[in-house]
Amino acid sequence: MPATKKVALVTGASSGIGAATARRLARDPGTELVLVARRGEVLAEMAASLPVPTTWLAADLTRPEAPDLVRAHVEQHHDRLDLLVNNAGAAWRGTFGETGWANVHRHMELNFDAVLRLTEALLPLLRRSAPSAIVNVASTAGRVSRANSGAYSASKFALVGWTDALHLEEAPHGVHVGMVLPGFIPTEGFPQAELHGKPLTRLILGTPEQVAEAIHEVGPGGKAERYVPRKYGIAASLRILAPSLTRRVLGGGSAKALTPAAGERND
Repeated sequence: MPATKKVALVTGASSGIGAATARRLARDPGTELVLVARRGEVLAEMAASLPVPTTWLAADLTRPEAPDLVRAHVEQHHDRLDLLVNNAGAAWRGTFGETGWANVHRHMELNFDAVLRLTEALLPLLRRSAPSAIVNVASTAGRVSRANSGAYSASKFALVGWTDALHLEEAPHGVHVGMVLPGFIPTEGFPQAELHGKPLTRLILGTPEQVAEAIHEVGPGGKAERYVPRKYGIAASLRILAPSLTRRVLGGGSAKALTPAAGERND
């Protein structure tokens, strides 16, 4: 008996977590994929390498027209949408005193606003295909903030809060909404070179493939959320249970090793 067709859309699919997620989803029988990112040539190569029917669209999700373009693409090339993986994102370091509102704004524009706008455009398709799922790739930084990355955390804190509310709102419509909260994951956009170069901090790194597996557990698997690696959930719990201790630890000199440089878009 042939497998039931499932259409999954992954943003930020040209590299890193997005590419690993596409490869993981392609292992499921009956899957069709839609890959979205800015780099069309890379997406074309990626699509050609996958063993399942795959279409792609080069789009900057911060552009006003992007959500409508993505929806039109899905409606033209596929007749349903069963899974939306909101993965595209970016981080630019800097204190608020140095970078101000402008840095917060550009984080919110991509990491939060673009996710909401795309989800709004695709929600009717997801409802029509229910049971379906949305997976928002947030971050452990959406639960625990560090110096020099407050703007990034602000965007991910917003995404975490909105995700919880959206799940409650969409559950009656058959749309499961969950999230994955990665820690430090080396990717093209987030190389984590400072952490990878030290034996001690290398132990706290995860891999894009681990995140992809977590996305599969939260989306098709129906889990509420997953930290990657799982031990990052301890830090999130301590933020609630022992906030003063968490501040002291993150304010210590050793915490500087946990603030790697970042400044590339991962989409």
